[in-house]
Amino acid sequence: MNTNSRRRILLKALFAAGLLEGVGLSGLIGRALANGNDPVAAGLRNFRGAVTINGQTARVGMLIKAGDTVVTGHDSEAIFVIGQDAFLQRDNSSVIFGDAASGFFRIVTGKLLSVFGKGPKKLIVSTATIGIRGTGCYIEASPEQTYFCLCYGEAEIIPVAAPEQREVIATTHHDHPLTISHDAAKGSIMTAAPVINHTDAELTLLENLVGRQTPFYGKGYKY
Repeated sequence: MNTNSRRRILLKALFAAGLLEGVGLSGLIGRALANGNDPVAAGLRNFRGAVTINGQTARVGMLIKAGDTVVTGHDSEAIFVIGQDAFLQRDNSSVIFGDAASGFFRIVTGKLLSVFGKGPKKLIVSTATIGIRGTGCYIEASPEQTYFCLCYGEAEIIPVAAPEQREVIATTHHDHPLTISHDAAKGSIMTAAPVINHTDAELTLLENLVGRQTPFYGKGYKY
């Protein structure tokens, strides 16, 4: 696919996702697409509202490294790249990124859409540990429960309250969203959930930032 075709696809995705506003986004689009399949530079690529990195006010281009904490305030949002991975962190969210060797990050609270390159990663939330590899996923985390949609790829979910209910899931297109709770008294603490609060357009944007396409590219958007 040539650069112009990629540009049209991503611009449509951006319009559909409502992401054509905010600080520095025109530059983000240019860096994502001008060089065809080349990924954009790592770091904070776009944000709006109140965003901090380790307590410092965010600036476009700031790197996010092992041990860093990204916090978004009310009505705020941040888009950033770390290596082969890209993230869209929504409002009222706090995420801590661990060291590169262990490949983990902890969602303290809030909402995060992520796409990952090759290699294992570990997502830690209040109610579960989730092992993933080369996937796209969306998480909404609170102390009481976690919403997890494996948009595509494979994941191992180990609930904190009932590790014996460990489950390995594989999906191609938002096939098995779950709510993971702390209440083991209800039997299964992983229950089916609908697809909420994230779109294929947003996943397309994130994958383009790291020089990739979603596995469902060309099959039409459903969400």
